[in-house]
Amino acid sequence: MSSNYRKSGNEVPLFRPPKAAIPLAERVRPKKLTDVIGQEHLLGKSGVISEMVKSGNLSAMILWGPPGTGKTTISRLLADEIKAGFIQINAVSSGVKELREIIKDAEESFRFGKKTVLFIDEIHRFNKAQQAALLKSVEDGTIVLIGATTENPSFEVIAPLLSRSQVYVLNQLSEHELETILAKAISEDKIITNIALSVEAKEELIRFCGGDARTLLNAFELSCNLCKAEDKVEIDVDIVKKAYQREHLLYDKKGEEHYNTISAYIKSIRGSDPDAAVFYLARMLEAGEDPKFIARRLVVLASEDIGNAEPYALMLATSCFTAVDYIGMPESSLVLSQVSIYLASCPKSNSSTIAISKATKEVRNRPNISIPLHLRNAPTDLMKDLDYGKDYKSSHNFEQHISDQQYLPDELKNKIFYEPTELGREANIKKYLDKVRLKRKKNDKNNK
Repeated sequence: MSSNYRKSGNEVPLFRPPKAAIPLAERVRPKKLTDVIGQEHLLGKSGVISEMVKSGNLSAMILWGPPGTGKTTISRLLADEIKAGFIQINAVSSGVKELREIIKDAEESFRFGKKTVLFIDEIHRFNKAQQAALLKSVEDGTIVLIGATTENPSFEVIAPLLSRSQVYVLNQLSEHELETILAKAISEDKIITNIALSVEAKEELIRFCGGDARTLLNAFELSCNLCKAEDKVEIDVDIVKKAYQREHLLYDKKGEEHYNTISAYIKSIRGSDPDAAVFYLARMLEAGEDPKFIARRLVVLASEDIGNAEPYALMLATSCFTAVDYIGMPESSLVLSQVSIYLASCPKSNSSTIAISKATKEVRNRPNISIPLHLRNAPTDLMKDLDYGKDYKSSHNFEQHISDQQYLPDELKNKIFYEPTELGREANIKKYLDKVRLKRKKNDKNNK
């Protein structure tokens, strides 16, 4: 059983470490929901979670956001707000057996009118069977599930569990919010005293924490310890750099180098340089980057930058994600290398990307354009009487299966969104569409 979980009725006194042994981030953790800094869109006066708390009903939710943005704190405080039991487990170290025991005890509490909030940290690490074990108890209200994840729930959480939960996105904390958190910790903590913090050191602490409040407070606490060890009374920039060991962080999975490296990787593939692409791939994998994050970016790139110049690219990228999901590291590096090199070596086209952008712009500018009558569905006699579907021409009844029918509304007649290139397989698409569009134009002239 997890050390965070105790069965009802079998409570024993827990060992309480000296307060000084508890990390600063834990010592200054907010005690009330209103004390939480940041996430105003969820916790502000009109925030959706605040409104939920006011109603007294807490529904299942997934909190999705970067590390150190308050997912654990918010979950604990929500349980306090509705006077529910709180159980915290980590998906890495928990299994189906433990879940069943938790659910069994939660059912017993539920019979006596007490709800149980089950907080699952890193819920994206639960496999499908573990997630499926939660479904019934979430649906019948036995437990109020709060899952925390840094990964996109659409990819990592099974659809049945997603449909039973609300996904709330937590924003990365701003520099102002981080400054407020640091100032609050300095003023409230009773252990760290008699140490000053220079303005430059404060700026350095905030800049290097990557928007992570926990990292910020841990680095500040370590800076205080280093300051005392060096017999100083003020934390300066050099001490902060020692605390962060910035010179050793060649790649920060959530910070600047993370974004710089993935950017260089994608741009290298887009620029048809397989050598640069595989170099940046190796750099990310060696630094411990999540291979599924890389695979997802390849799926997007296959459509965004290659498109119909090589339609097979999307299939290969999708298969890459599936393979990476199945086999994990280190073997995933072989799959990612193969697919990265292939995509970099493909002809490129962003015509599909441009097409959907143009079409979306028209839809937003003209939201109420009517569908042409001959293209409408006519399942009832009334619709037929209103000429729904009348004079529709099936392309299969024409030579080479090309009709001269108009498909866009009159307001957009002859409007072209998709302009294929003459690269790769898209050259054949261009040749075919040129023939189709010419026939349509001829028919338009004949009708005038």
